[in-house]
Amino acid sequence: MASKSLPPVTVLAQSRPSPPDAPVPQHIEASAQPPTLAPARDRPIIIRYGKHLRGAFDRLIGGSSLVSNEPVLDMRDFAWTCALRRQWRAIRDEALTVALDRRAAPSLSEVSPDHRAIAAPEAWRSFFLHGYGYPIAENLARCPATARAVTEIPGLVSAFFSILAPGTHIPAHRGVTKGLITCHLGLIVPQDGDARMRVGDRVVRWAEGETLVFDDTYDHEVWNDSTSTRVVLLIQFERPLAQPGKWIADLVLGAVRRSAFVQEARANIHAWNRAISALDT
Repeated sequence: MASKSLPPVTVLAQSRPSPPDAPVPQHIEASAQPPTLAPARDRPIIIRYGKHLRGAFDRLIGGSSLVSNEPVLDMRDFAWTCALRRQWRAIRDEALTVALDRRAAPSLSEVSPDHRAIAAPEAWRSFFLHGYGYPIAENLARCPATARAVTEIPGLVSAFFSILAPGTHIPAHRGVTKGLITCHLGLIVPQDGDARMRVGDRVVRWAEGETLVFDDTYDHEVWNDSTSTRVVLLIQFERPLAQPGKWIADLVLGAVRRSAFVQEARANIHAWNRAISALDT
């Protein structure tokens, strides 16, 4: 694939290595594979057939936004990110325990069919704690510190450990609605290469223990040009809005949340967890 030129790089924070008491495994082997899950359905009707309306919806939502509409937002506008950063080591330790186990963290394409065209099955894996407002009780129970931390986030919609394999490139894609904002908390950032993300015309890099807040409705893509695994806690939360944007954002998010697309993704997560439990008995 021909390389594309990139805009000037913006480094939000310098990465720092994990402390010596927390060794990070570079390669995790799967000890057993649970059964392949049935494919979930296509994207919700409001997304599949509302593409021509999405631009208008996003403009109305953006016009009602109480925070910046820039691709990368100032984390100081979201006071709760400070508490998240203070707890990052406890969250990182839980990610090391559960998220790097391939049996516990399925490929994102196993959970969500919308991601099958974005990344190869083993390239991008996930360990869900909340998905579109639905808590995953069995996963939350395994990560009590992370569960407590994300509970304090206003307007929390989704939270999961996002695990990117070495050498992975996630091509350019967009989120479904400007009514949501994404936050990454850096947990494991490779030191032997270049792990980065382009959001619109900005290129940013993660740092362990630091938060990155951005608008994923901007075209964005990710690279892990290293020989190590990258792990972040990925959070989606409701954009602070005035009317009429709040009404529109709630309408879109409610339709997606109730859709078969999300309901079957929830079922896939629970089926995966049941399969893992059966393998361990």
